[in-house]
Amino acid sequence: MNFIPDTPGLLPKWMLLVSALAFFNSIQNCLTTSLTARIYNHKPQLVNPLQARTFGVWTFTSAIVRMYAAHNIHNKVVYDIAIWTYAIVIAHYVSELLYYRTSKLSAGIISPLIVGTTSFVWMIAQYDYYVHS
Repeated sequence: MNFIPDTPGLLPKWMLLVSALAFFNSIQNCLTTSLTARIYNHKPQLVNPLQARTFGVWTFTSAIVRMYAAHNIHNKVVYDIAIWTYAIVIAHYVSELLYYRTSKLSAGIISPLIVGTTSFVWMIAQYDYYVHS
């Protein structure tokens, strides 16, 4: 298996990039709480090592799904699961921002919201191009 997906289009490469960034984020969540506290910046006292590691495992799982989707972009099941990873992350960040109020608008939450929303919309828009049912 090639490291870089050989499928035409930019979406598989984008998903691989997002996966690589998520792997980094997973590692840093296991080592420190500082970047996680930037996301939950309205109540950073709630960020502790256990919560950060749990967040890291969730992020790592999403990264693996997205990496598989990048390399198996025509597989309907993998594509659908990858879309769900973005829907879940959007719902999580929006709920932390608007409902739980553990976050306030800052780069710490805006960046993952932009990446998640862009990826979600892009995958929905390109569904028929990549998935042939």
